[in-house]
Amino acid sequence: MGMGIIKIANAKQKLKRSITPKKNGLLGATDSPKKGHFAVYVGETNRRYVIPISTLDHPLFRELLHWAEEEFGFDNSEGGLKIPCSEDYFEGLISLINST
Repeated sequence: MGMGIIKIANAKQKLKRSITPKKNGLLGATDSPKKGHFAVYVGETNRRYVIPISTLDHPLFRELLHWAEEEFGFDNSEGGLKIPCSEDYFEGLISLINST
């Protein structure tokens, strides 16, 4: 029982390190993602997350990108990669991806 709690705590720490939410939602020159990462905008409030590029290789994330393409297409005049799901769903998906 105690091991399960430790695994959950470790997963939460990994999630906090692997995704960095930004509340301002805009990408400024000083707010660029670090090397090997990219920004996505999630949910109705377009909350910004910076995630590792390696996430692009995961089949679940590719499915999410396909869903985003259907929702927004590639001609997005507002800029940025938008993901049409809730923040909770996105954070859960990234947590699942990071645990595999």
